Amino acid sequence: MRSDAMIKRLHRIEGQVRGIARMIEEERYCIDILHQVQAVKSALAKVEDAVLKGHSATCVEAAIASGDPDAQRQKFSELVDLISRVKK
Repeated sequence: MRSDAMIKRLHRIEGQVRGIARMIEEERYCIDILHQVQAVKSALAKVEDAVLKGHSATCVEAAIASGDPDAQRQKFSELVDLISRVKK
């Protein structure tokens, strides 16, 4: 699943992370660094949401449409495992 918008967003995040590294090297004000860290986390959460929506719209939907109970269980299990890890 390739989305040019998602790739562009990830490149922007990559630049933000490099900027944070520079800020730390330059011993910039901690709160300014923390603001940038929060911005990166927010941007990554948006990418995560987009990937999850894509997974639901393609992989999960295909498993449901296939009528294959094993494939359906596998996709559901993957989502449950992911949600369990996020909650910790």
